[in-house]
Amino acid sequence: MKIGDKMNIFVAKNKVLKKNKKVKVGLALGGGATRGIAHIGALKVFEENGIKFDLVAGTSAGSLVGCMFAGGKTADEIMAVAKGLRVKDIKKSKFFMPSKTDGIQDLVRENLGDIDIQDLKMPFCAVAVDLISSKEIVFTKGNLAKIVAGSCAVPGVFVPVEYENMHLSDGGLQNNIPSDVPRFFGCDYVIAIDVNSTRGEGTDSLKIIDVLSATIRIMSKSNSIKGYINADFVIKPSMKKYKSTKIDEADAMFQEGYMATRDALPKILEIISKKPSRAQKRRFKLMSENRPKII
Repeated sequence: MKIGDKMNIFVAKNKVLKKNKKVKVGLALGGGATRGIAHIGALKVFEENGIKFDLVAGTSAGSLVGCMFAGGKTADEIMAVAKGLRVKDIKKSKFFMPSKTDGIQDLVRENLGDIDIQDLKMPFCAVAVDLISSKEIVFTKGNLAKIVAGSCAVPGVFVPVEYENMHLSDGGLQNNIPSDVPRFFGCDYVIAIDVNSTRGEGTDSLKIIDVLSATIRIMSKSNSIKGYINADFVIKPSMKKYKSTKIDEADAMFQEGYMATRDALPKILEIISKKPSRAQKRRFKLMSENRPKII
């Protein structure tokens, strides 16, 4: 299964075969609903400093921003899309009823076309969870709009996406910061971005929406640990003061991502300029033995 000419890797029977010895750098974008706008600020810094990635992996909001980036959109273009959105464009149902993901699918199609993942300009993987099998699914092919919508389908907020005998739900249920995914596909270094600084927080409210939100935050805390373990560096914008359900502070969230990445830039450049050691390669080979289902 060919992942992308630019990546120069092939997957055969879950084994990664490299065609050259160039150091490969992956980018992992974590979930965080509207806080994912901070990812765009980080992308702006990468653009300004000529930092290129060989593969992008995204979960939930990270998959939405990541597919735009992999589709050739600049940070400014992605930000223009974000600023033109309203919450009701994405979540169309009222009150506490889960919404269909039509708004997310329309957003992807309007900006990238009704394409498959493998048609993007850069190798890209979206992480979702199949509620039928309970497995984490890493998509490297298939309909982009439906798969990204599935990756973003937060339980209780969105109806799961029915796709090829699966019921896709938010990838953050099992892998909120998918740093391990670029490792599976041969990346030597992985830079991750964690935009969810309230992960793990509980609630004293008994309202159903507050209880559900706290439950998801608590679950995502434990499954985010492997995101930190598998990353060579994690960029952590300060996002606690921003609500994950509002877009009206988009500029401020963009700036948080921009500043955090700019401050981390010297360390990131130092990391990706080095040749990976044999010990490092062995360590991540052991970590990657527990693989999700790759499609």
